[in-house]
Amino acid sequence: VQLQASGGGLVQPGGSLRLSCAASGFKNRYAIGWFRQAPGKEREWVSCISKSDGSTYYGDSVKGRFTISRDNAKNTVYLQMNSLKPEDTAVYYCGAGLGIAGLLLHPSQVGYWGQGTQVTVSS
Repeated sequence: VQLQASGGGLVQPGGSLRLSCAASGFKNRYAIGWFRQAPGKEREWVSCISKSDGSTYYGDSVKGRFTISRDNAKNTVYLQMNSLKPEDTAVYYCGAGLGIAGLLLHPSQVGYWGQGTQVTVSS
């Protein structure tokens, strides 16, 4: 099982980035979610997509600004981040696991982590 996260970078407030998480070794077996960890803070859940019906779920702090999607043919999950704020600055990780009812809603449910990609929102 391998997860390869990419797409992070430096962006000004109000800008956009799209993160990608390419998964290999477990086609459609696990749910995938996005998490982030800011300096001095615990890793927190950001978003997940149901592996069964594609339903999407978001943390309150990103709802309405972030969109998670997946391309099953490429076994890749994306996180489109719009209207970025300085408080979105963190290392973003994708994670995979069985979760609960096909959803990953907490870091403790993740069995496999990607390497993380830095997102910095600053003027």
